[in-house]
Amino acid sequence: MNTSALAHFWALIPAAGVGSRMRADRPKQYLELAGETIVEHSLACFLDHPQLQGVVVSLAFDDPYWPTLACAQDPRIARAEGGRERADSVLNGLQRLAELGAQESDWVLVHDAARPNLARSDLDLLLAELADDPVGGLLAVPVRDTLKRAGSDGRVQQTVDRSLIWQAYTPQMFRLGLLRRALAQALAAEVAITDEASAVEWLGQAPRLIEGRADNLKVTRPEDLDWLRQHWAGRR
Repeated sequence: MNTSALAHFWALIPAAGVGSRMRADRPKQYLELAGETIVEHSLACFLDHPQLQGVVVSLAFDDPYWPTLACAQDPRIARAEGGRERADSVLNGLQRLAELGAQESDWVLVHDAARPNLARSDLDLLLAELADDPVGGLLAVPVRDTLKRAGSDGRVQQTVDRSLIWQAYTPQMFRLGLLRRALAQALAAEVAITDEASAVEWLGQAPRLIEGRADNLKVTRPEDLDWLRQHWAGRR
């Protein structure tokens, strides 16, 4: 791939969540994976990229784990205050990026702190495909399994046409100004925001889906981390 065609970008990692479904003694982004924490792996793909302008990590105010990591001293990484919900953390992170010199028209890639298996090829694909896009977009994967719509009684109501359904992944890539406006207005209207793309959609825009690798999974449950440990051990 011609790296000159890739967009320069900033990265934003919301990392203020506690990850209660992991049933661990600490937030899931600080669990160990192949000798480092999950969040360190999630950051690595960006820090190794020549088009990166800088990174902001949104953290809980009283986070005791982040200062113990070597990457906390990396001059390319700045800290922002995390919020009550993901959208609040991202909005705070965007404000911090603006303070660091990011412009309204600059690309910002928002990535899950607990998504450590992002392939460099997927990152380059996203940057190249969306470099001139008027809206932006996200990595995603078409669903493979049959989908069922259930009623409150747990019984199937309908089989959903999966040909039009995609699973949203990260990074999600939008201009700083557009994303900040979308999040601020959606939060003010008390709209439920599940990811950055949903806020942009609420503004009436249509983000583009870029098909990525299915193994760019988010660590949500203990079995996700078990799979990654086995997968990485086999790869190495």
